[in-house]
Amino acid sequence: MKKLYKFLLNKLPRPLLIRLSYIFRIFAPALYRGNAVSCPVCEKSFSKFLSYGSEVAHRDNVLCPYDLTLERHRLMWLYLKNHSNFFTQANLAVLHMAPEQCFIDRFKAQQNLNYLTADIVSPIADMHFDLHQIPLENDRFDVVFCNHVMEHVQDPIQCMSELFRVLKPGGWAIMQVPQDFTRETTYEDPSIVSEADREKHYWQKDHVRLFGKDYPSYLERVGFQTTAFDLNAHYTQEEIARFRLMKEEVLYIFKKPQLWKIYCYRFAYWRLLLHGLRKMFF
Repeated sequence: MKKLYKFLLNKLPRPLLIRLSYIFRIFAPALYRGNAVSCPVCEKSFSKFLSYGSEVAHRDNVLCPYDLTLERHRLMWLYLKNHSNFFTQANLAVLHMAPEQCFIDRFKAQQNLNYLTADIVSPIADMHFDLHQIPLENDRFDVVFCNHVMEHVQDPIQCMSELFRVLKPGGWAIMQVPQDFTRETTYEDPSIVSEADREKHYWQKDHVRLFGKDYPSYLERVGFQTTAFDLNAHYTQEEIARFRLMKEEVLYIFKKPQLWKIYCYRFAYWRLLLHGLRKMFF
């Protein structure tokens, strides 16, 4: 049974898995009745969570059988609920790229949100487009979510620039990615093209890079400011274990500076550049 589960998880197309999961969640509470682990999103407890991941990055006891949250989803939910104004500030315009199934219905039900979802293929998204060229106006959204996308795209800097463009000055974003904290720099090799090799090197067959500790610098190159949320500073080891969070995971909050700050940064940049040119030629 476990081998069949892993086979279906890794072989079935994502849109089909999404549809099948709605059926599975009907039986999940009875199949996994217990109190060993808890999901803060659905607020249900179970005897255990399901396993999840590719052959290279397979993890036991991580997938909530009811709402299909993983460690990263539960961490993001805890941050939004307990450490942000996401559920309380009125009229927040939100763009959610590649919307997670565990969040989409909950966010749509929030009366304080003007909530728009988008994806390139997902059947549950409102809009469908390529992230490299977002067909939406500048400075439209207060909040952007785009999780586990940048490891798939051809040009992550272009996609990050597009998200920066549609985010309002002062707005913030969460853009989680698979991150190897043993690597100082991101690993990317254009010669790695087969699904087997991509899974071996990047942890999943449809990934084209594996981000390292330098991931925030990608966002900072397009103008974002980075704040790191350390879950170990806010939650006990007992809570981390019960929610099945990854102790080493860091949740980055990326903020678009206010316009006056952007102009100041640009002025400082050009001033330093001119100063350097004067020293070189005069």
